[in-house]
Amino acid sequence: MTTSARAAVLEAQDGPFEFRDIEIEDPRSDEVLVRMVATGICATDAHVRAQRMATPLPVVLGHEGGGVVERVGAAVTTVEPGDHVVLSYHSCGRCKPCMSSHAAYCDNVWAANFAGARLDGSNGLHVAHGAEPHGHFFGQSSFATHALTHQRNTIKVPRDLPLDVMAPLGCGLQTGAGAVLKALAVPAGASFAVFGVGAVGLAAVMAAHVAGATTIVAVDVDAGRLDLARDLGATHLVDPGRVEDLTGALRAVDERGLEYVLDTSGRAENLDAGVGALAPMGRFGFVAFHEGAGAVLDAGRLTLGQSLQGIIQGGAVSSLLINDLAQLYRAGRFPIDRLLSFYDFADINTAFEDAGSGRVTKAVLRFTSPG
Repeated sequence: MTTSARAAVLEAQDGPFEFRDIEIEDPRSDEVLVRMVATGICATDAHVRAQRMATPLPVVLGHEGGGVVERVGAAVTTVEPGDHVVLSYHSCGRCKPCMSSHAAYCDNVWAANFAGARLDGSNGLHVAHGAEPHGHFFGQSSFATHALTHQRNTIKVPRDLPLDVMAPLGCGLQTGAGAVLKALAVPAGASFAVFGVGAVGLAAVMAAHVAGATTIVAVDVDAGRLDLARDLGATHLVDPGRVEDLTGALRAVDERGLEYVLDTSGRAENLDAGVGALAPMGRFGFVAFHEGAGAVLDAGRLTLGQSLQGIIQGGAVSSLLINDLAQLYRAGRFPIDRLLSFYDFADINTAFEDAGSGRVTKAVLRFTSPG
């Protein structure tokens, strides 16, 4: 048995998304079939589109899905038909990081999320004619009207919360919030700065405010996003284009230095500036530096107990953090909706253009209304 679906397929590097009819296999024992309601567009989708990450083409991307469960495999115990769910990253569930509640650092993270196949190498997406698109991107491939997911990355959320708002929690917003609340564990009363206040950075600002940080510095060149960061909890704003010495501008906020710094931009110069602004025993976390980015540091600059930490998915256990963030949204303490711009699924190419140009902070595609 299969399910007919409509998918936005990336056929070639930097090409447009093209709509194709696909057939999706019935869920295996540990899989879930989800009818999509909405899905966010993340920078990682754009990186794969440009083939800066070598996921095979053609492929159905999308990894911030929100939808309604239609069918479940015989071994699935965490969700049932009719449940509202948010889809997050995938992991193997068998390696040491997975078994110790650190699935974001799964030994098989590449195969689970970027290989375009199940972990056993099979593909549950098929077409009647032409090259079959790879699926299972982040265990979901949510740029389609239905997604075949795994019970490990299918997170039940409250039915009364809007799925088109919940969907982006699955990656970008989880990454920013989790970096603050989980990976760095910023405590109440701390000083914190974030480089880049796109969706990930703004989630970090909101999370730092929730955590009770008393100094929250937003660093960006976009005046509109800095204004939004201030509305969401930032106490200080820094535009690198308006200062001669970025490290000096950050130290002017707190003379002894900042206790926690997060980079979401991937700009090598921010490593230098951020480490220069660290207080003794300060911690610098990063989510976007990649091999070859040129982010190099003299280890002698860490002699006062400062440290660097690479962060994936905020270091979060998705089933826990996503629901924590959902409850904070319900309470008005994590206003995700301030970041979102909505598009019809048919307008996916326009949504990518707007997200890539910075015209919107977080683009979300809508398929249908929750039901």
